[in-house]
Amino acid sequence: MNKVNESILWEFILLGFSDRPWLELPLFVVFLVSYILTILGNLAIILVSRLDSKLHTPMYFFLTNLSLLDLCYTTSTVPQMLINICSTRKVISYGGCVAQLFIFLALGSTECLLLAVMSFDRFVAICRPLHYSIIMHQRLYLQLAAASWISGFSNSVLQSTLTLQMPLCGHKEVDHFFCEVPALLKLSCVDTTVNEAELFFISVLFLLIPLTLILISYAFIAQAVLQIQSAEGRRKAFGTCGSHLIVVSLFYGTAIYMYLQPPSPASKDRGKMVSLFYGILTPMLNPLIYTLRNKDVKGAFKGLVARVFLIKK
Repeated sequence: MNKVNESILWEFILLGFSDRPWLELPLFVVFLVSYILTILGNLAIILVSRLDSKLHTPMYFFLTNLSLLDLCYTTSTVPQMLINICSTRKVISYGGCVAQLFIFLALGSTECLLLAVMSFDRFVAICRPLHYSIIMHQRLYLQLAAASWISGFSNSVLQSTLTLQMPLCGHKEVDHFFCEVPALLKLSCVDTTVNEAELFFISVLFLLIPLTLILISYAFIAQAVLQIQSAEGRRKAFGTCGSHLIVVSLFYGTAIYMYLQPPSPASKDRGKMVSLFYGILTPMLNPLIYTLRNKDVKGAFKGLVARVFLIKK
């Protein structure tokens, strides 16, 4: 390795919106508030789902996995982003960048698959209610969750390895808030067509195919819900599935925009904002969506709060 390439092993400079310093204070406030709400909201869902025996079902098992994902997902990027906004030198060590790239990609890929698994769970619950406990038995939902995690981390190993093998020729300025594959590929001093094609193919597998399966599942779900005689039953089914669809729209819509659109210098700032949406705002909104639109979670949370106050008294 030549001397120029050796220099990149020490650190990267994360540019973010450093060319617009007036944005730093508003962004710091948004990132900090979003991160605190993400931590509190997702921890609350994990605690409620584990402590309330009524929520020991496949649906809430997957929801607990989603909350754990979102906790780690945001923690892999936001603390470093907050530090850099407050610093004059907006740097991250090479090792920190590698860790950030691997964790963010692994958890993001896992979430892509987990949301599809959650839609399958809702499909079985609503379209095959009498066979739900037989189909969605403990062994199956544990296997589905494990497959999502293993596939997500395997994809991250592949993507991270291919990305980090690209020669950078001394380029250290990452035009982004954190280390992400598209931003790092732009640093390479060789042709990245093969890497971009491979990234596009993997993105189709992890974004478009799960999204298509989700939409098909919900087409069947909508048909089944409309046949429910009870208005209360229809309302509950639409409420549960509606929360999932909101999460799906937020997550897949922004991720597809980032990973499946052709590279364009004109859209780089827009790409940064989009990545912040699926990397920060969506994990924050997930617990709000599930708690505000789900009576079971709201009831369990109220019961947990009541128990805490009774213990204190």
